[in-house]
Amino acid sequence: MAGFFMLAALAPVALSPDAAVGRWRTETRNGIVQVERCGPSICGALVGSDGLKADPNLLDSKNKDAALRGRKLMGLMILRGFTRGDGEWTGGTIYNGEDGGTYKATVTPVDADRLKVRGCIMWPLCKTQTWTRIR
Repeated sequence: MAGFFMLAALAPVALSPDAAVGRWRTETRNGIVQVERCGPSICGALVGSDGLKADPNLLDSKNKDAALRGRKLMGLMILRGFTRGDGEWTGGTIYNGEDGGTYKATVTPVDADRLKVRGCIMWPLCKTQTWTRIR
């Protein structure tokens, strides 16, 4: 019986679908992403970074679509199209303004203060970052 209680204590805590909602600092360039509910999904906008601090009018100059290169990075929706899965958000995309690419993504709340964000060109060519909540 004691073994059962030890296993129960090690089981992951079920997080609310809204655990991903909030302001998050990325691992690179002090990016700040505001994640919100978008209907049944989540979406996330870039609201700050080292580059945006230096120049809030930075443009999406590396976008693979030349017609979009004139849009501002500040406020740009970089996370979209997710479906709530078993403890994570799946089936969405993440846009990387540094290379102008959009990648398949998953967002997994680790706990109240950390998100695992994984972007993939195609599996297994993926990169995972841990984002930390800004309070």
